[in-house]
Amino acid sequence: MGKRTDDKKTPILSSVKSVAVVGGGVSGLAAAYKLKSQGVSVTLFEADERAGGKLKSVSRDGLIWDEGANTMTEREAEVTNLLDILGIREKRQFLQILLEPLRWRPPENKSNSRVSDKNLTERFGSIILGAICSKFSQRKDNNKERKISSAERKKRRGSFSFYGGMQTLTDSLCNELGDNLKLNSKVLSLSYNHDGNMLLDNWSVSYATNRKEYSPKSSFDAVIMTAPLCNVKEMKIKKMGLPFDLGFLPEVNYVPLSVIITTFKKENVKKPLAGFGVLVPSKEQQNGLKTLGTLFSSMMFPERAPSDVYLYTTFVGGSRDRSLAKASVDELKHVVTSDLRKLIGAEGEPALFNCFYWSKAFPLYGRNYNSVLEATKEMEGSLPGFFYAGNHRSGLSVGKAIASGCKAADLVMSYLNSSEICSDLVDKMLTNWAACLDGPCR
Repeated sequence: MGKRTDDKKTPILSSVKSVAVVGGGVSGLAAAYKLKSQGVSVTLFEADERAGGKLKSVSRDGLIWDEGANTMTEREAEVTNLLDILGIREKRQFLQILLEPLRWRPPENKSNSRVSDKNLTERFGSIILGAICSKFSQRKDNNKERKISSAERKKRRGSFSFYGGMQTLTDSLCNELGDNLKLNSKVLSLSYNHDGNMLLDNWSVSYATNRKEYSPKSSFDAVIMTAPLCNVKEMKIKKMGLPFDLGFLPEVNYVPLSVIITTFKKENVKKPLAGFGVLVPSKEQQNGLKTLGTLFSSMMFPERAPSDVYLYTTFVGGSRDRSLAKASVDELKHVVTSDLRKLIGAEGEPALFNCFYWSKAFPLYGRNYNSVLEATKEMEGSLPGFFYAGNHRSGLSVGKAIASGCKAADLVMSYLNSSEICSDLVDKMLTNWAACLDGPCR
């Protein structure tokens, strides 16, 4: 299926408006793409050398793996729309195994240890959850039973990735944005100034790239912020020339995580479990297991490894052992190979060992999540033309992040249109006022 245009009716702006999007994760990319497709001049600022956030795929020596989110679902309408518009629906790759995940049987204990996806969300966030919730992805809403067409049911049949990995999605968005995407561009400050005449064109952005600070050369009509709150707190925001105090932003606790990729020849794995992953509950530490869990990546997606190789993705650290997440490569290799030896009977050293460290893999809100929501609402309420999107607003899953970005884009369009109408009214009032000076008022 090729690309299609967005069939959702969108008000057409009489003049080109400009919007700055801060943060090039999937939320920011989705927001920027939707705005561009609706005729807005958009600039997306990303501090890193690559966009995509936690969607990061690697292709090497006949192997494909993800170092961030492993799968997503199509529960959100915004995801369905984006897949169709980008023309990447046929690039989806569904899980090949639909067996009970997350089951580890220690030799000395025959009882099963299960962890629900709800508990997993609370403990580990979307990086692991995205890859193991396939079995639960087709829950029926008993309170809202409705008939679903076979086409829609096929669209939403479970968790999926893409041929080439999850980064296929964000790469497609980056290609569509083209020069509208500024990499290695860290936003340092935002400034809102309203002189009483213009209802738009009130935002300016200062950013640094290649160790040089650039004064704002252009202004924007609105800003969408998708950066984590910890990064927002580092920015300087001014309103009408005065510092805008960000002291009300709450401290958010982030969990570190190391993602370990290993491969073993199939003949060296003596107990290849039938399934697509195993989660190790904390109580199994008494059995010497230190990892959080392992995905059987080549069983989930057989095309991602040669036929004689098993590909595994293991997670280390999290809230269980923060220090272990940032351990040395040698220590991590020892921990992972030791656990895999006990879990699946892996013998010898892995043929491939790759480690990627996320210092802030995902946020742990605990009881202060309401304060996060209230803080984002306060920013939006205090700063005209400022909108917040991302996992702090809507949730950790890829689908929710996309939906959050698209909804922010819709709010921006409404804001721009309403501001344009107000500007027209002001112009008419001024014209009539001027006419009154020369003759009878109309």
